[in-house]
Amino acid sequence: MKNKLHVLFFVGTRPEAIKMAPVFNLLKNSGDFKVTLCTTGQHREMLVQALSDFSIIPDYDLAVMVNNQSLAGLTAILFQKIDSILDEIKPDWVLVQGDTTTVMVASICAFYKKIKVGHIEAGLRSFNNYSPFPEEINRKITSVIADVHFAPTDIAYNNLLNEGIEKSRIIVTGNTIVDAVLWMQDHLKDDLIEDISLKLKVAIDGNKKIVLITAHRRENFGTPLLQICKALSILAKKYPDVIFVYPVHLNPHVRETVYSQLSGIENILLLQPQTYCQFFFLMSKASLILTDSGGVQEEAVVLQKPLIILRDTTERPEGVNSKVAQLVGTNKDKIVEHACRFLNNEFDYSDENANRWLYGTGNASQLIKNVLLNYK
Repeated sequence: MKNKLHVLFFVGTRPEAIKMAPVFNLLKNSGDFKVTLCTTGQHREMLVQALSDFSIIPDYDLAVMVNNQSLAGLTAILFQKIDSILDEIKPDWVLVQGDTTTVMVASICAFYKKIKVGHIEAGLRSFNNYSPFPEEINRKITSVIADVHFAPTDIAYNNLLNEGIEKSRIIVTGNTIVDAVLWMQDHLKDDLIEDISLKLKVAIDGNKKIVLITAHRRENFGTPLLQICKALSILAKKYPDVIFVYPVHLNPHVRETVYSQLSGIENILLLQPQTYCQFFFLMSKASLILTDSGGVQEEAVVLQKPLIILRDTTERPEGVNSKVAQLVGTNKDKIVEHACRFLNNEFDYSDENANRWLYGTGNASQLIKNVLLNYK
């Protein structure tokens, strides 16, 4: 009897967990693979919550995060712990997703041991090494190592070709976030609002507009995040009947700025980090989304939600090129200007149906499975 391929998944953050979940569950349930999931815990609480929403329990938790940890300190611990896990498990494949420090270190460690690496969401580029930081360099390093590159879009595919990656090693699959969104739509429960906020329930029941905000990126710490908060304060006063919902990241750099600037404003609702089910529910109810997240840029498109990107660059140009997203940055006045256009219904968002599938059609996990089974 032929031995099953042993695939080891490494996941460090909540976005990785969400995008890996459909692939992990498909491979696990197919009968063709032995699968092992190792979390590193870069976003430990939020990561475990996200996995539980997809009924996944990790096999290993490296718990690498400590207080006031530098990127160099995180990287050093990851090298030591991932190296030990690979010695213990000895997989046929290592699968990584995206561009975190976990992705970069796991790829290098696998390379040292001559273990094949599959990179999901390969080929994204902002062409600015410091935005997003350190993700742009993480994914470039991973691209040098990966044996197979699962590119989400044609733009990502061409980025890899332009860097000299062999055509035969790149497969355009679409983004696994589409698989996750479609799964979540089928399993979402309307009573989730009861667990989120009574105030928000009243707003939704009253058909009030909801603006959803996420802002937590490292490059936005300090003045950029302060500018975002000032813009939200202006918008909240300008639109008193709109509810601005901001689930605040656990990072103390984020929480200190956000709570000092936005606490006590009547129509700004600051929430604790939400489970993925809860956050998905909030996205589904939003009239407008403001974000500096990468994954939310994709989710908003699939859910057909107007989007303002709170970054100066994006490695996901498809949404901007198709005019379903606006790349605004963190300047207070620009954020207010663009948000007002949406809230005043001045922006033409009539072509959303044609653009819903910019990032794939929901079969990325199946395509990845097929490649792994047939790889030679």
